[in-house]
Amino acid sequence: MTIHPIRAAILATLCATASLPARAGTDVSAPLATAVDQKIAQMQARIDELQKELLQLKQAQAQAASERSQAAASRQVQAAKVDKLAKAADASADGIHVGGAMRFQYSYEDYSRGNRRRLGDADFDIFRLNLRGKVDNIELQAEWRWFQYMSAIKYAWLGYDFGKHSQVQAGITRIPFGNQPYDSHNYFFSSNYYLGLEDTYHAGVEYVYAGSPWNVQLAFFKNDAMGGVDGYVSNRTDSYSYNVLGVRAPGEGLYDAPRQPAGSANTAAARVAYTFHPDDDLSLELGASALHGGLEGKTSRIGHYDAYAVHLDAHYLQWNVQAQAAHYGYHTDSGATRLAVGAYHFYDTIAARADSYTFNVKYHQPVQWGPIRGLDFYNDYSLVTHKSGMLRSTVMNVLGVGVSAGDLYTYFDYVIGRNQPFVGGSMAGDGGVEHRVNINVGFYF
Repeated sequence: MTIHPIRAAILATLCATASLPARAGTDVSAPLATAVDQKIAQMQARIDELQKELLQLKQAQAQAASERSQAAASRQVQAAKVDKLAKAADASADGIHVGGAMRFQYSYEDYSRGNRRRLGDADFDIFRLNLRGKVDNIELQAEWRWFQYMSAIKYAWLGYDFGKHSQVQAGITRIPFGNQPYDSHNYFFSSNYYLGLEDTYHAGVEYVYAGSPWNVQLAFFKNDAMGGVDGYVSNRTDSYSYNVLGVRAPGEGLYDAPRQPAGSANTAAARVAYTFHPDDDLSLELGASALHGGLEGKTSRIGHYDAYAVHLDAHYLQWNVQAQAAHYGYHTDSGATRLAVGAYHFYDTIAARADSYTFNVKYHQPVQWGPIRGLDFYNDYSLVTHKSGMLRSTVMNVLGVGVSAGDLYTYFDYVIGRNQPFVGGSMAGDGGVEHRVNINVGFYF
């Protein structure tokens, strides 16, 4: 009788324990054989479990190896995608990009009898094109605007970066003066805009250092964007910026073409600002601005002008507060107290000298109301006073909200003004308080 080796080994062990012979071929009693069979079954079961565990371990190792291989392949694919996007970004960075806007508006004006009778008017406001980009490290920025009654260039300049924060711009650039880019939040700007002291553009060269905490802008302008007193333009009032166009003689009307043309020339301007960060939620920009230039007549110099300002632009969480105090003066050889200015296809009149003050507050509220994503609640206040020639002060207050919805931005403005252009008056007027409700809808692309 042949006995399995494992069975023989178990029998030997059991027989030794029980003092029985355990030679090969030795017969044993049935109880002992049963015990041996049970032991063998237990060991076989354990062997099966170990083999199963070994198989599972090998499968897990194979799965891990496969996952590592897939992860490596995925990383390679992602790296290729990132490299492709980076190359695309580099390619798109060197080129000229086109954007723009189209705007319409509704206005209700209590100073216009016909407008009141019609319960307001709806008008086309503007279509504009913007160009921006770089070619061979030369930056280009330009904007052209079309109105129903005129077309005008706003700015057009070429820039070169001398470092991470330094740039020189040449062409039609913004005069560095006061809070920037705007000393206001509403559609009508502040009263400073109508004096040529906010978002005004002349032809010249400008150096900009836009670092942190300092911001420094130094500029020299040969003349206004219309070519000065004898510029080759068909109408000097077809301008985005308000420019001095002449000296008002006694008896000239507020909106007449001046009999004595004039223009600014050889203007130097400087703006210096420092930004404080008391904590992560608060930033305070404090700055000062100044400019000085000449006034030219048709054949000779007729005087000079200057302006200076101190300004504050504070941001705290969703709040923005702006404040500015400024003085300007046009000093002519004739001692004129009024000057003719022009923009938007008509003439107007300003005092030769005056002080101006602004104080603006805005609160931004993010929302999710259908397509609407943001609301800008603001109140902008302007005062122009101490005018030469005993002219009455200009006051304007704009209470409004700006609504952002995708590429649409809409101004809802309620304007109260006295002697304020576009609110029934003139900077050199002597009128009463006027009111205007204005809704301007713009699509930007």
